[in-house]
Amino acid sequence: MKVSVIENSPMAMRADISGVDYSFANALRRAATALVECFAVDVVTFYENTSAMFDEYIAERIGLVPLLTPKGYTEKDEIVFSLEGEGPVTLYSKDMKSSDKEVKVANGSIPIIKLGGGQRLRADCKAILGNGKRSAKFQPGIVSYKTANGKDFEFYTESFGQMPANEIMKRALGIISSGLKDAYKELKK
Repeated sequence: MKVSVIENSPMAMRADISGVDYSFANALRRAATALVECFAVDVVTFYENTSAMFDEYIAERIGLVPLLTPKGYTEKDEIVFSLEGEGPVTLYSKDMKSSDKEVKVANGSIPIIKLGGGQRLRADCKAILGNGKRSAKFQPGIVSYKTANGKDFEFYTESFGQMPANEIMKRALGIISSGLKDAYKELKK
């Protein structure tokens, strides 16, 4: 297998991978989109909502806000974001205040809700680690590939902001490698 990076920026990566087949290419794409874990808001507790929007609608928007996901966290970790405002104001993702200085909003300019005069919103938002198999809100990005001959593949990875695009691919390769090692150990028994 040979890897050649064509483009590498925090939000997008393009790489040629040669000497592999469709099964490996598809396994890598699927691992990147369905198995790489990232933080997302899973539960929103509303203490006050006098806006014109239902709690569920606001919670869905908050859940789709990309959160930075550094290494070293586990499924047991819970990060709480607080969100509070009184209208007239538009609350943006940057208004979500994190309980952890490392896990924060990846893009602060995402509008969440516009509050009219006298309307209030106060909520706590619990973020957990998850993967795309559980919900699309836990997907770190999109990955696609194309090939001309079935042996050389051009991969394109676009990050949603939780981690750099090349980190998505590194974590996906780590998941595949770990899975193969576990399978090998089981077969040796």
